Amino acid sequence: MENTENKMNFRITGMTCTTCSRIVERTVAKIEGVTFVSVNLATESLFVAASDNVTFEMLEAAVKKSGYNILKDAPADLDEVRFKEARVDLIFIMAIGIPLSVLMFIHMFFGIHFHWYGYLELIAGGTAIFYGGRKTLRGAWIAVTHAHTNMDTLIAISAAASWITCVMNLMGLNIPSFGTVGVMILMLHLTGRYIESHLRDRAAKQVKALLNLQPREARVIIGDETRMVPTAAVKPETLIRVNAGERIPLDGIVEEGHSGVDESMLTGESLPIIKESGDNVTGGAMNLYGTLIIKTTKAGEDTFLSQMLDLVREAQGSKVPLQAMADRITLKFVPAVILLASISALAWFFMFPSMAKFFAPFAAYLPWGTAFSSPSGAAAYAFVATLVIACPCALGLATPLALVVSTGEASRIGLLIRNAEAIQTLREVNCAILDKTGTITRGEPSVTEWDLPEEARPYVYALESSSGHPLAQAIINVISKAEPADKPDEITEIAGEGVTGIWKDTKWFAGRPQLNSKKYDKERTVVEIKKNGTVVGYFAITDLIREDSASAVKEMKSLGIEPIMATGDRMGAALRIAQ
Repeated sequence: MENTENKMNFRITGMTCTTCSRIVERTVAKIEGVTFVSVNLATESLFVAASDNVTFEMLEAAVKKSGYNILKDAPADLDEVRFKEARVDLIFIMAIGIPLSVLMFIHMFFGIHFHWYGYLELIAGGTAIFYGGRKTLRGAWIAVTHAHTNMDTLIAISAAASWITCVMNLMGLNIPSFGTVGVMILMLHLTGRYIESHLRDRAAKQVKALLNLQPREARVIIGDETRMVPTAAVKPETLIRVNAGERIPLDGIVEEGHSGVDESMLTGESLPIIKESGDNVTGGAMNLYGTLIIKTTKAGEDTFLSQMLDLVREAQGSKVPLQAMADRITLKFVPAVILLASISALAWFFMFPSMAKFFAPFAAYLPWGTAFSSPSGAAAYAFVATLVIACPCALGLATPLALVVSTGEASRIGLLIRNAEAIQTLREVNCAILDKTGTITRGEPSVTEWDLPEEARPYVYALESSSGHPLAQAIINVISKAEPADKPDEITEIAGEGVTGIWKDTKWFAGRPQLNSKKYDKERTVVEIKKNGTVVGYFAITDLIREDSASAVKEMKSLGIEPIMATGDRMGAALRIAQ
């Protein structure tokens, strides 16, 4: 994709099936200047690559022409609200549909008939179809008024035709009643809608998790004072102050200060990175200790976090090849089904004697009555049966269901899939790149070797308990049974150096070692303990390998997959893990 093109993401509302998304896609693609367009039904997203002359107004006109709406900025809780609405609709129609279905099966298989069942089917079934399925009927109406069909068209015609047979039956016509079948169709359809809403809600929460990494306000330095300003209003070349324990609002360069920064959200490395004057920092990273004065270099959509967010949205907006094929088939599937149902009904109506004679031997083996006693009854039976068989469309429902089940099972065993296309292409994988920290290793610092006199432990415990450094917790974990020391007279922590405590005339220090020794190799981090300037002990800290990593790598090789380890760590530590 050329750099001169604009890549834009928008929200489309009103779509209900793959045909809807296909129609929007085709309409937008006709705009002059649009080079690529993808509409994702599951996330209701429109991704467009276009030249500079393509405006939002042009896209809005094209989408509305298709019968749907486009939003620049959707409400933050839109997906959650729709998920709750889908759940309410499903519960409502199930509360009516399940009892009706049970009564219908009792009549079909046991021959027990309730004289009031027809009126119950008329009233309760009508309420379920025309109120519980109102959104489906609205979607069908939008499609018809814009000269195309979608899955809602098929569902609406099937459910309405089924209920109309109930009306005709109560009027005394020799036509079997299929009112409950119409309710069952909508129950299945709304179940699919509920699953899709759940997917959209989950996808939206993933995006929100990224958004939450960026603070909403930044502490901007103006003269000798600081003022809290919305992050969106901060421009490049602005000085901002970030205190200990705060997230860095925007990308920039450290002007003053010395601190450790947790960049695990960017690199996966569990140990903090020391940042001082001249070092680059990234928005979203956590400033662990010390105060930093940062000059912003990027703002708004140019920041690393915004670009990462765009990548996630593009990934969610992408289409699985299998789903794209389903879209093409579904576009012609609905009209074909309606045509076949109509032909079937006409054939049974005008050729009833010969067709009934042919069908009679097979009808004897069915556990329910066929009611093929009249041409009109047989025609209604054939019409509704053809529509019901096609609803819900296997391509429209089975594909997203398969994706939901597979991603759910993968998540259950700890495998998170960002893009559904990975499921389809997984069988072609012959090489796997594994992140070292948190995947091959545990992703948290642990003490692997230490030597410390018993009398020093209470003081070291007191020092590390006062520190917010990640290494401090690792040390506390191994000396947690130490007797607590008296409260120190003074305690001081210097970012990147260590923490010092004074008890009367004794000074204790825990931090960066000053001497070179064999135990101070580059493969691990060493914390040195000093008493009045004399080294009395040390802690060697590293990120331990997971217990099942070796067997997992061996299994990959047995499957013909070449494993590669990727890391931003030091070469010595990387080689030790790889070996």
